[in-house]
Amino acid sequence: MLTLSETAQQHFRRLIEQQGIDGLGVRMQAVQPGTPNADCRLEFCETSDLRGDESQLPLDGFTLYVDAASVPYLSGAEIDYTTSATGGQLTVRAPKLKGTPPAADAPLAERVRYLLDSEINPQIASHGGRVSLENVSDSGVVTLRFGGGCHGCGMADVTLKQGIEKTLRSRLPEITAVRDATDHASGHNPYYKDNHGKTAVR
Repeated sequence: MLTLSETAQQHFRRLIEQQGIDGLGVRMQAVQPGTPNADCRLEFCETSDLRGDESQLPLDGFTLYVDAASVPYLSGAEIDYTTSATGGQLTVRAPKLKGTPPAADAPLAERVRYLLDSEINPQIASHGGRVSLENVSDSGVVTLRFGGGCHGCGMADVTLKQGIEKTLRSRLPEITAVRDATDHASGHNPYYKDNHGKTAVR
């Protein structure tokens, strides 16, 4: 699944010994996998911290646990630790972590979903919001649903028309329209309560 160099294993063993906790392991998780902002998180964990569905990689002196949802993105990853005169550096090479854009002939829904996850949602996350794909019609009409801080936000329509729709239609010309299926009246924690503000997508 993934490999740790001997120097990386020595590094983790040394850190675990410093903690002085029996049975301490290392947990690895992919953060925002499949997007350009994807990263890896490594942290100490005790068995009581685990959910039970993690993949396990038994190593000399400790076990590396990989979050179940992260396994496809961390398959083939390599963890290494190098030292120099100024200190040491841990590096993770995970070729599948950021995912790959769908092919030009992939279904339109798949290409829309990739753009939402890789470009649009990371931007509106700054407003505590997110948007998901509801439907793509045969005529190219894309229907979205807002959530989080965008649910009920007074600027949601501006974000949709001036930000999201422009981005999607410039990248995917076969899209004929972008519509919002959200019931904004039911939003509980909107970023803007009225229509004064800035679009979350630039």
